[in-house]
Amino acid sequence: MRLQTRLNGLSTPMSAAEAARAEEVAPALGSMPEWNLADLYKAPDASEVAHDIEAAAVLSARMKERYQGKLTQLGRDGAALATAIEEFEQLVEILGKLGSFAGLYYAANQADPERAKFYGDISEKLTAISTDIIFFDLELNQIDEPAMANALKDARLARYKPWIDNVRKEKPYQLEQKLEELFHEKGQTSSAAWTRLFSETMTALRFPIAGEPQPLALDPVLNLLSDPAEEKRKAAAESLATVFKENVRLFTLITNTLTKDKEISDRWRGFKDVADSRHLANRVEAPVVDALVKSVQDSYPKLSHRYYAMKAKWLGKERLAHWDRNAPLPDKPEKIFTWLEAEQIVLGAFAGFAPEMADIAKEFFDKNWIDAPVRSGKAPGAFSASTVPSVHPYVLLNYLGKPRDVMTLAHELGHGVHQMLARPQGALMAPTPLTLAETASVFGEMLTFKALLKEIHDPKERKAFLAGKVEDMLNTVVRQIAFYTFERKVHETRRQGELTPDQLNAIWMEVQSQSLGSAVELKPGYEVFWTYVPHFIHSPFYVYAYAFGDCLVNSLYGLYEEADPGFVAKYFEMLQAGGSKHHSELLAPFGLDASGPEFWHKGLKVIAGMIDELEAMDANV
Repeated sequence: MRLQTRLNGLSTPMSAAEAARAEEVAPALGSMPEWNLADLYKAPDASEVAHDIEAAAVLSARMKERYQGKLTQLGRDGAALATAIEEFEQLVEILGKLGSFAGLYYAANQADPERAKFYGDISEKLTAISTDIIFFDLELNQIDEPAMANALKDARLARYKPWIDNVRKEKPYQLEQKLEELFHEKGQTSSAAWTRLFSETMTALRFPIAGEPQPLALDPVLNLLSDPAEEKRKAAAESLATVFKENVRLFTLITNTLTKDKEISDRWRGFKDVADSRHLANRVEAPVVDALVKSVQDSYPKLSHRYYAMKAKWLGKERLAHWDRNAPLPDKPEKIFTWLEAEQIVLGAFAGFAPEMADIAKEFFDKNWIDAPVRSGKAPGAFSASTVPSVHPYVLLNYLGKPRDVMTLAHELGHGVHQMLARPQGALMAPTPLTLAETASVFGEMLTFKALLKEIHDPKERKAFLAGKVEDMLNTVVRQIAFYTFERKVHETRRQGELTPDQLNAIWMEVQSQSLGSAVELKPGYEVFWTYVPHFIHSPFYVYAYAFGDCLVNSLYGLYEEADPGFVAKYFEMLQAGGSKHHSELLAPFGLDASGPEFWHKGLKVIAGMIDELEAMDANV
């Protein structure tokens, strides 16, 4: 059983030193909201938590007793099968609510051992309860096609047809029940254990930096790669390289083990290509992903290669060192936006597109569905947790008032609006495949970017702001496709035997060199930077979804700017569909088709156009 609630983006807690520096900025930002989780549960020890755990266990056991071994026969009766699926959805809702609360409660302060224990205890309970109903998907897929077609004549069951169709796509790759139970339970001591080893090892690593009173954790060191001072960027990159090299044998072992673990699972299930299981989970066909990858790779010269050559000139260099890739522009103005200003900017941008979009987003501000301030121990980064349809999403930020923070707020609220609009689909069909999950977030970010850009008239500030957006898009599209290419090569090569650190390093350098171009010099030490990318460990082949979403939104936004008839109504219908429609169905009303390179090139032209504008600014200086 897959829980349908998403809570992504949790990583190393912010260090006390980082939090202290952030807190110095806080007074200038004004009052910021902290979320109130009472709409889920009032507290970890609230009686409702224990009640729902017990209710889920009872419902799960009852479903096992009532339906196990009987779903195939039940498939002849549409009304009876609808009742079973409704009970299944009810269980998914309860488990999702418990998991969401535990995850959000922990994210608010990951340094608190009591919160960590609560999160771990709830996770174990959810795994145990969900093991009881592994049979459900398996037996649902044993109903033959004529019987299912007849059963779907029942109106209550017909509502679930999109979900049933998605479940039945997995039929060729499912094993018999005892094996599925074994895979499910053994996951905690196989892949999950190695993933935990990676996370805990990376969390414990400390990186000595000259001038810092004590070694730093990973996130603060990565942040230094965007520092205005080159000596700090270089020191951070060299410290990362030194510590990663000291641990490269362990990370190589973890990578080899998890890659082999996936190969075993894929072989037993019958997946042929190394990424087929991810494509199935994303409800996207391999040729569509192949078209995306090839389009991005073909565009490297006019995107990343061209931009980094221009940036090297801005920084007064013949070539950028790898630690200069995300360096800010010289004399970059950095306006600070108060929280109230950020709220007004984002809501104004949303309202300019559709008042309904702004109205939904405003609820997040008015009802404390956002946790914005930086705090020691709080999860870094940002996310929007969909929770469950009976409640509402929650947004986590670490707001510091920078223009990028305003864009992040817009991005996460885009997710929130999407999740709110999809709620009527219910717990089984509201969640969106990863390839479409970034649609509303990136679109909301683009609306806000355009609104901010209109208000910037100083040429230097405009150039820096536009360059920052281009770099974000290159990191989302070019870098993620390079990551995907690296993963493919690693998984394919691993099928021939274990990989050495040198082999992994060589694959990484080859792929990065191709994607970044000759304007970026990959200095000694960069060869081990593959070790810290968590997506390779936690979610193999996840990364192409970022590029998919960004290019898709760029294509959509191009239509919007061209005043495509009825665009707003079609856009809302797409978000309201949640996970109930395939991407081809959702894009058809816009006249878009993701199966060919033309679609992807349309999206990539948006990035190329921004680079054109930057080149024109240089020419006019």
